[in-house]
Amino acid sequence: MSPTAEELAAALVIALSSALGEGLRIDNLVRLSAGASRETWSFDAVAGGDTHELILQRARSGATQADTRVDEVALLRLARAGGVRVPEVIVSAEGDNPIRAPFTISRRLAGESIARRILRDDDFAVARDRFVADCARELVAIHALDHEAMVGRLSADDDVVAARRVAYESFDDPHPVFDLALRWLDQNRPAARPAGIVHGDFRLGNILIDHDGITAVLDWELSHIGDPVSDLGWLVSRAWRFGEPGEVGGMGSRRQLVDAYAEAGGAEIPLDELRWWEGLATLRWGIICMFMVDDHRRGRTASVERATIGRRVVESEYDVMLLLLPELALAR
Repeated sequence: MSPTAEELAAALVIALSSALGEGLRIDNLVRLSAGASRETWSFDAVAGGDTHELILQRARSGATQADTRVDEVALLRLARAGGVRVPEVIVSAEGDNPIRAPFTISRRLAGESIARRILRDDDFAVARDRFVADCARELVAIHALDHEAMVGRLSADDDVVAARRVAYESFDDPHPVFDLALRWLDQNRPAARPAGIVHGDFRLGNILIDHDGITAVLDWELSHIGDPVSDLGWLVSRAWRFGEPGEVGGMGSRRQLVDAYAEAGGAEIPLDELRWWEGLATLRWGIICMFMVDDHRRGRTASVERATIGRRVVESEYDVMLLLLPELALAR
């Protein structure tokens, strides 16, 4: 069970005292979201006449992850040093702590993360024009980070198709479209690229954007060492277009993305290779939806959101079919 706002404010004073000093006061504590795996709170910590604008991310009790946990704090610090736009971490903890769950507190940055506002509000017109190039720049910076520095702190991909198969078959819930996708992915593997740090969830919702463009890349808990093209495949998958026609988060095309990625210093990526990773991403999202609804069904976490996400398994099946049989999309 989540703490009340009063309980959380008292816990934040204890958690932050070593970093910001004694005599702290917590003001303007507001819950921003109750995401599938983490709660997000905004607040101000006042100490010694200084006001620190901060964000708390707190793991939801009972939530399970479809991927392995990472040393997110070490990764954020590496990314910040490497020029990726990320918030500065103030304090974090995994084990027994005053917040009563794994948490991270970081500096609050300006920007919007709600997709429907970014995609539709006039205030973000310039940012929408810059979105593809901004994403390419951040992804190139992420993929250029020294992944050797994170060995032992990040999980590493072995066989991504086999891993998805194991996850899918852990449920007694057959989906023939997913069986077909696994076979297609196995038979059409692209050549392996050099491994690098992969964000793992780079998409609208996990990116802060102001009227000029991207201000921060958030939510690194699914990061790992693997093929960097997987991040681009995840970004262009249909689940993250939020009803808009653009292939890159509802804005821009796949071709614009791979061209911008190369122009920013990244590798040249053929569209057929990107399509394979988009297929894997679409299957992965479908399996994550299965995890979400299974959490709800089994009582591991009581969440209407997780129950609702379960319906999106069938959306993923539809999206897989559009990728495997693109002529279906032309006939719509």
